[in-house]
Amino acid sequence: MLDFFTIFSKGGIVLWCFQGTVGNFTHPVNELIKSVILQERSSSGSFNHGQLAIKYKLDNEFELFVVGYQNILQLSYIDKFLTDIQLEFRDRYKNKLAQDMFSKFNFDEVFIKILMENETASRTKKSEMKSFEDSNRARKIIKQRGTLEVANKKDEKKPKKEDPIEPKSPKKSKSPDATTVKETFDLVNTVNSVQEIDATEVEMTEDQLIEYKKQLLMKGMLKGGKNKKKKQETKPTASPISKGKKGKEKRTWINGGTSKDAALLDYSSGDMVNGNTGNEHFEQDKVMIGQMRGELKPIEVADDEEDIEEEEEEEEVAMPTKNTNSTNKSSIDGIGGSVFSFFKGLAGQKAITKEAMAPVLDKMREHLCSKNVATDISEKLCNSVAFKLEGKVLGTFTGVTSAIRTSMQESIVQILTPKKRIDILRDVMDAKKKGKPYIIVFCGVNGVGKSTNLAKICFWLLENNHRVMIAACDTFRSGAVEQLRTHCCRLKALHPKAVESEPEKVVLYDKGYGKDAAAVSMEAISLARDLKCDVVLVDTAGRMQDNEPLMRSLAKLIKQNEPDLVLFVGEALVGNDGVDQLRKFNQALADHSDVNNPHLIDGIVLTKFDTIDDKVGASISMTYETGQPIVFVGTGQTYTDLRNLNVNAVVKALLKS
Repeated sequence: MLDFFTIFSKGGIVLWCFQGTVGNFTHPVNELIKSVILQERSSSGSFNHGQLAIKYKLDNEFELFVVGYQNILQLSYIDKFLTDIQLEFRDRYKNKLAQDMFSKFNFDEVFIKILMENETASRTKKSEMKSFEDSNRARKIIKQRGTLEVANKKDEKKPKKEDPIEPKSPKKSKSPDATTVKETFDLVNTVNSVQEIDATEVEMTEDQLIEYKKQLLMKGMLKGGKNKKKKQETKPTASPISKGKKGKEKRTWINGGTSKDAALLDYSSGDMVNGNTGNEHFEQDKVMIGQMRGELKPIEVADDEEDIEEEEEEEEVAMPTKNTNSTNKSSIDGIGGSVFSFFKGLAGQKAITKEAMAPVLDKMREHLCSKNVATDISEKLCNSVAFKLEGKVLGTFTGVTSAIRTSMQESIVQILTPKKRIDILRDVMDAKKKGKPYIIVFCGVNGVGKSTNLAKICFWLLENNHRVMIAACDTFRSGAVEQLRTHCCRLKALHPKAVESEPEKVVLYDKGYGKDAAAVSMEAISLARDLKCDVVLVDTAGRMQDNEPLMRSLAKLIKQNEPDLVLFVGEALVGNDGVDQLRKFNQALADHSDVNNPHLIDGIVLTKFDTIDDKVGASISMTYETGQPIVFVGTGQTYTDLRNLNVNAVVKALLKS
């Protein structure tokens, strides 16, 4: 028995509902709308809510959702039942749905009737067992018997040859005797000069044939040996014209540099090329100061100036032929009829079917994969679009291709648009009023640019007059602390103290290597509270998603320090692997936290975005996997190369052919 069943419109109007064992179904339906429908994840047709399962179906013609709520027991008839209810409801109230959705729908008796029919049919189907004659096993046996009978009949039709009676020879021993071997060697020696020989041409016993093949194999006369010999013979010989062997040409790197450029690249000494000393080489970075105050600029995606050219479908419209023997009046009527039929053919009034969408969706799936979207994510996106468009009536002058492209564009915009806004500057001000620092933890795999982008974010916070403490919690990788110390020196040079008594604007806290990262971060947060720092940026060690000890350490760090924001740093270059990393990081944080409501990943930092041109699919894959927004986008090597995600630019680059 169903727990509840409801039919509601896309506008949120409940048209009809059936309440079974569940009294209030508002919360599960709201979770379905929030987590599935609004985030374009409606490709599977099912949604798990706790220990219960929700099955839903979309009617695109009238924009209705038919939802059934069943318990943990699997009902075999639920899919057919949803389809029957959908068709019956829309056919019965077609005119009322088109005119007024606020009217009352008396559907109780029909619903109970269809439900009883499906339950009865399901029980009858289970009770009726197949006989052995109807089973697949019986069909296979009958088929094999039929094949044997046909073969026996063919053998009976063939005339039997009478073989001459020969005296029975004694059974051959498995091991050949000395005379047999000697005869075989003599036979081999006689045909040793022959390159190819057929065993049927020479009368041999079975043992002689085996020994003969062994000898041929040793002499390289079998196929393997012959092929090798042929290959050796077909090797190109050195041309008599070439007198000597040509040596390898020296490769010249374009940006390799020479010994003359060593002085320009040497920053180890105090004396610089221009006669400056100390940290004067930071003067070239002074132009960056003041460029990142306030909100970050949106990212610019490589795109052509021309707009996206939409593919138009060629539709053949049947036009009536004109009768030459008719009068002028009939000719005018024929022309008028042809014009009306032409506009009637273009006026739509046809529902989209799966067969019509299949070739277009296949091309769209391949296009998304070529733009670096993960394979399973592109499959889910295309299924979601098909789920939304199946049965929908096309508008005037609208083709299937343009409808799919428009729906895909709306779905991607919906996915990339964050469901919750992350405003770090505002949150930092709120935490400052409460007298505590705002804590951000950076995590990710090795080599994605965690420390570099942490320094960029630190520069952005310094530009907005916030004191920052960097916690060097990467106690695993050699050189990690020195890298952060170098960034701190540069940031201090770019934002020096106004007076000597003023505290440092950026502080590095480190305890060296081999220490517990959770303890180091806890001490850094405590010190930042005492020094009245506004933000604490926690740098963690890079770890692969399958490294259980390091994942336990990360979960421990997040659990003990309770950061305000956990950012996953991922590359824009990866496709399927990026989704796997993000999924396993989230799963590891949930498994190793030992709490009922663990702190998972809150946002994404997408690095190396300047290296991908228009292959921006990683942003779609990562956002679709977690539902969390992309907070920062790294676009270069300097501190100012930090941007916000521009959703429209990403969608345009993704759908550009």
